[in-house]
Amino acid sequence: MRRPLDRIRHAILFEAIALTLVTPATAWIFGIAMHDSFVVIAVGATVAMVWNYVYNLAFDHALVRLGLPLYKTLPLRIGHAILFECGLILALVPFFKLWLGIGAAEAIVMNLGLSAFYTGYALAFNWGYDRLFPLPEWREG
Repeated sequence: MRRPLDRIRHAILFEAIALTLVTPATAWIFGIAMHDSFVVIAVGATVAMVWNYVYNLAFDHALVRLGLPLYKTLPLRIGHAILFECGLILALVPFFKLWLGIGAAEAIVMNLGLSAFYTGYALAFNWGYDRLFPLPEWREG
């Protein structure tokens, strides 16, 4: 299982790379000011970082409790990423509405667009992270 400092490194790298990619794209796609895009994405990233740590810790503990290996197969990674994004949707739609002064439908569309990007990004990032920083027990088998 990953140690706390490794989980923190994972979360910070994930969000820093995403913030750099998503802020200008969100401003352009949704026609909002770069400042508003940055605030929405930065707040989203902060919420996501906390959620990332808690969610991944809980997910790994659930795998251990169920007697499953910590190594995540592709189907498990896909489910993992989708469940993660569902939690973020519930947390971020109200903030998008409030900050941007938009309706629920617009906030949901924005969040779904960001979620689509982040789901694919999470799959790719986590796969790469596991290759760069494998757990010792993965090397034994």
